[in-house]
Amino acid sequence: MRKWKLIVLILLAVLAGVIGALYYSAKQLAAKFEPYIREQAVTYLRDHFQAEVELGALRVHLPKFSPVQLWINKGRGSSAGVEVDNVILRRGSPTPLFRMKHFSFTADLGKLFDPVKYVPLVILDGLEIYIPPKGERPKTALKPISSNVIIEELVITNAKLVILSKDPSKTPLEFELQRIRLRSAGLGVPMKYEASLRNPKPPGQIEAHGGFGPWNAPDPGDTPLDGDFTFQNADLSVFPAIAGILDSRGSFKGELSHIFAQGDATVPDFRLTMAGNPVPLQVHYDVEVDGTNGNTILKPIQATLGQTHFTTSGVVLKRHGDTRKTIDLDVLMPKGHLADLLHLAMKGTTPFMTGDFYLKTNIRIPPLDGKVNEKLLLDGNFKVQNGHFLSSQIQDKIDGLSRQAQGQPKNDAIDEVFTDLTGHFHLENKSITFKDLTFAIPGALMEIGGRYEMGSEDLDFRGTARLRAKVSQTQTGWKRWALKPVDPFFSKKGAGTFVKIKIDGNRKDPHFGLDRGKNKD
Repeated sequence: MRKWKLIVLILLAVLAGVIGALYYSAKQLAAKFEPYIREQAVTYLRDHFQAEVELGALRVHLPKFSPVQLWINKGRGSSAGVEVDNVILRRGSPTPLFRMKHFSFTADLGKLFDPVKYVPLVILDGLEIYIPPKGERPKTALKPISSNVIIEELVITNAKLVILSKDPSKTPLEFELQRIRLRSAGLGVPMKYEASLRNPKPPGQIEAHGGFGPWNAPDPGDTPLDGDFTFQNADLSVFPAIAGILDSRGSFKGELSHIFAQGDATVPDFRLTMAGNPVPLQVHYDVEVDGTNGNTILKPIQATLGQTHFTTSGVVLKRHGDTRKTIDLDVLMPKGHLADLLHLAMKGTTPFMTGDFYLKTNIRIPPLDGKVNEKLLLDGNFKVQNGHFLSSQIQDKIDGLSRQAQGQPKNDAIDEVFTDLTGHFHLENKSITFKDLTFAIPGALMEIGGRYEMGSEDLDFRGTARLRAKVSQTQTGWKRWALKPVDPFFSKKGAGTFVKIKIDGNRKDPHFGLDRGKNKD
């Protein structure tokens, strides 16, 4: 019995020693996890983004485990929670490449030492991404190392994307990224993402999904990006001179710093603030955007304003030395509705004229430091066919002029006549100057030039009128007979009557009369 007791005691002592050794080994193994995880986190961030890493507090929360089981299984099946605070990635510049307030993930302790490490989920809060201007690379390039870490899912909340300008005095472009979810498809391939963000200008909500990456460490702005998006409730009133709520959907592709986008947008209540009349606007767009400075190239864009179709192309860009952007567009409107344009551009709920409208013009808005209507530049050609004045006062005068021009001043059947207008116009400093303007009604053709003041609505036009009728035929009663002797003096240049005319007054009460100035023909 003593012999067996001794053997049992020896076995128990050996077992206790083994257990102690296992426990000690497990403790030693656990003690290695935190510095190893810190080292791996720093290595991954440094190599993946080619930046120097400043790592704040790192905490590893080990699960309750059996030391023996931990040693036997080498940690497999046991997960540790990792939390990291205040991470900064720099690249030889005072402005960081990344700033992370907090991120956390779980790690399978038994897989930490595998050649390829899988992290099932990383949750990141308070991320700030700073994209340097294109071409600005780090002063000291880091040697690229292929990453051996695959993050299967990344959830980002309360993030901000800041695209820096080459001009340090210019305010960077900032995008508020409310929530982003990225899922890995493997090493070296784009991650799939779902994103919600707040657009800064015009303010509105964007929902997008697509592919992002792989991350381009030498030049982050060249990191590939594509996807589909919706842009809702964008308030256009943040821009001078226009207002309305925009909704849009489309797709895009390119890089973080250079995007090609196409899609459709609607603004049911589009309006110019100087007039305030809403007109529905629909647009199919194709644009190229430089994310480093916001410069935008508009490919031929198809748009419908009310019932009027038109195309536009041009640029929105910031020229050297300017503090704000210049808008430079070419617009072609082959057959528009004049009422749509007048309703949009002029005060009052009823446009003063209807008709078919042709327009080809350049629109230029220089960098703004005041009101748009004081800076807006237009230069182009237009044509109004089958024009009709909705103001009875103006239309009555046009009808009366047509009766006289046809030699039938008493013929009330000549009524509601149509007007044709063609000419060249130039708008600058709230004043429209017309050249080579022809004004045609049945029986008369007027060739005039002059100016219309948008603020006061004053008219000042001078030109010539060719009437089919002779001077005497424009009158009735005794005047008709009294003027017959002077008919030969006005019947010239192939017209029954050729006179110099003027139109002045204002839009609401125009005055038509003879120009008695001494201008030459």
